[in-house]
Amino acid sequence: MAQWSDYSTGERIKILRGKHISQQQLANKTGLSLPTIRAAEQNRRISLPTLLKIANALSVDTSVVLGQQAPRRSMEPDDRTTLRYISSSVHDTAAGFFPSDAEPVPVGDLSRATDKAWSLYWSGDYQELGAILGPLLRDAAVTAQSLDGDAAHSVLGFLSDGYQIAACVANLFGARDLAYSSIGHSRSAALAAGDPLRTARVDSARSWVYLRDGRLQRSMEVAEAAAGEIEPRYSDQSAEQLTVYGNLLNHCAVTAARLEDESRTGDFLSRLHAVGARLGHERDFHGARFGPHTATTQAVGINVTIGKPGKALKLIESVKPAHLTGLADAARNRYQLDVAMAQADAKLYDAALDTLEGVLHHSPQWSRHQALPAVIVQKIGNASTARLRRVSELIGVPAIPLDGYAPATVKTAL
Repeated sequence: MAQWSDYSTGERIKILRGKHISQQQLANKTGLSLPTIRAAEQNRRISLPTLLKIANALSVDTSVVLGQQAPRRSMEPDDRTTLRYISSSVHDTAAGFFPSDAEPVPVGDLSRATDKAWSLYWSGDYQELGAILGPLLRDAAVTAQSLDGDAAHSVLGFLSDGYQIAACVANLFGARDLAYSSIGHSRSAALAAGDPLRTARVDSARSWVYLRDGRLQRSMEVAEAAAGEIEPRYSDQSAEQLTVYGNLLNHCAVTAARLEDESRTGDFLSRLHAVGARLGHERDFHGARFGPHTATTQAVGINVTIGKPGKALKLIESVKPAHLTGLADAARNRYQLDVAMAQADAKLYDAALDTLEGVLHHSPQWSRHQALPAVIVQKIGNASTARLRRVSELIGVPAIPLDGYAPATVKTAL
């Protein structure tokens, strides 16, 4: 039986479209022309904006269209184990099912465990993260139940963070139901903790869940409303507030770019840089990371999304290696993927492959949950066949087949 990745991109689009959606109907849903849809299903090169529109119209991740993930998220065994453990931990904790010997723990221990969990998330070490999330959720919930009033608030904050991290992992792995339930529990705990900034931070993650689910308008509504709730005045100098606010503006800019609203994208980018300048350097608060260099590196990816690779390349020239040291591993990796995409758009294919291979070798676990590597491979096409085969093997997606050859399979791939 053929694996999902054995099909070509065009075949996967046709399968996902099914018998109930015609090519014309898909064209209408995406706003693309019928010839563009036909070309996509004939496995011709697909631009990133076209790919995003088709994926959104079909209510799937771009990684599904590209074959990196099956429609129900084909994952490696360790990923499935991690996800299963996180799922049971979230649902058991939310339902109040704890071991009979569960006892409250010192607040300091919970604080350190929460910091460790965020660190593992941002470094992409999902297996170890999965192992500590269960105890963190259990201990935070049990401890919160043993305290009253203000004493419980900080612990409820740690519980909120635990649920939020679970939601982010689930969202990354494509487990949408778990992502939605976890982010809901996270928000409830943040509200109970009486912490507006933490609640806003949760809404930032909630916006991302909507974005990955193709619910772009809802993603924008959530992020914009949360940003409006905590928007700092010019006299406000709270680094924590500016960090969370900047993080929300970033979600607004990304979503506006996906919605192809160039005017609003530009407005959010301008505000993004202004907040970064006010912070002066990178900050981390409640799992939100933001600063001037985050603003610049995020702007690279946003300009790629709206079809301005030239502007993205100019921004890349301004980013120095020292600027990346304050970013989380995941943020640095994502920036490098955006660099590779900009290079591919500019037809700098060898440079794009060099950049892409660097990320794949440096962070293979993180990379396999990203859709952009496959987009870059398909963008490059057959410009460098031998290298594309090697990169395709690293990301688990077959390169675009050469004319006259069938798509690669497990048996035929070199």
